[in-house]
Amino acid sequence: MRIAFYAPLKSPDHPVPSGDRLMARQLRAALAGRCDVVLESDLRSYLGDPDNQTAAAGIAVQAARDRDRIAARWQETAPQVWVTYHPYYKSPDLIGPPLCRDFAVPYVTIESSYSARRNLGVWAESQKSVLQGLTQAAVNICLTARDRAGIVAAVPAARLADLPPFIDVAPYMAARTPHSGPVRLITVAMMRAGDKLASYAMLAEALAGLAGLDWQLTIVGAGPVEHQVRALFRPVQDRITWAGLCAPGQVAALLGRADVYLWPGQGEAYGLAYLEAQAAGLPVVAQHVAGVPEVVASDTGLLTPPGDVAAYRAAVARLITDAALRQGLGQAARDRVLARHSFPAASARLNRILANVTGVPA
Repeated sequence: MRIAFYAPLKSPDHPVPSGDRLMARQLRAALAGRCDVVLESDLRSYLGDPDNQTAAAGIAVQAARDRDRIAARWQETAPQVWVTYHPYYKSPDLIGPPLCRDFAVPYVTIESSYSARRNLGVWAESQKSVLQGLTQAAVNICLTARDRAGIVAAVPAARLADLPPFIDVAPYMAARTPHSGPVRLITVAMMRAGDKLASYAMLAEALAGLAGLDWQLTIVGAGPVEHQVRALFRPVQDRITWAGLCAPGQVAALLGRADVYLWPGQGEAYGLAYLEAQAAGLPVVAQHVAGVPEVVASDTGLLTPPGDVAAYRAAVARLITDAALRQGLGQAARDRVLARHSFPAASARLNRILANVTGVPA
């Protein structure tokens, strides 16, 4: 099967690490195992400002150029299906739907989302593109129940399929070894303004109230607000190890030496880092918010009410002081990721969905 692939928010080849880039890479790899996958465009159609008409116009011009370029090549051989990963109001797919209509190629979305309350400024126009894609799609593949509900509310007749978020578990499966000394906490997250900074602020506030317990925290990540993040943790700075930006193999090794994964998860679509931590056998402490419950279950971590710092602090304290609970949740976390969120299971399901759409065996 020949597949055209596109990720309008962030190309799989984008140089800046993120969960979105990682999932785009994993989806392309999952498809490429059995199919011929072509990355049709690296255009980033990101509209960060709802009033930025100039940026929107520039992106529209670039999208038109890419459509013309791709159409010229498709005159000779068109793909069996087009797959777009994560179109939404800030980053619509302006390339795939028109091409697929012109060439009668099935159009498929993965992790598309829609919310009517985002009809603002240039976003109102981009929302039309997202809605058009949802309606046109032969199938919209949903990674979370929240996205599924949003699509159903906007397009009741939309064709849907489900695919749990997934990772390649292999790098995280090394055997864990007991250690003495402080409980080793770990956080892996980029340092950006908005939800990321809000999560760091909540984590720092929670840990500041746990000075009487024996713990150390390793923070893996970097970014434009790093100085602000470091300032937040100043009250407990003697407990913090700043690991900086690490390669995936280094992150896996650090997770393998830790005991508990901490990240409040403000606004997280789901959070692949939660899956990586759980694959390494770590219990998670997060908020019961956004898409986090899609990847952290009640038997694999502790989920606290949104915005409740005291509850979050208490959950962290519980895992610091209860080794048996840490170990039980950690083992359940690893088992669940292997059974539900592993690469082989996701690859097989994804290829079955596309085979049903195209009639071409994967």
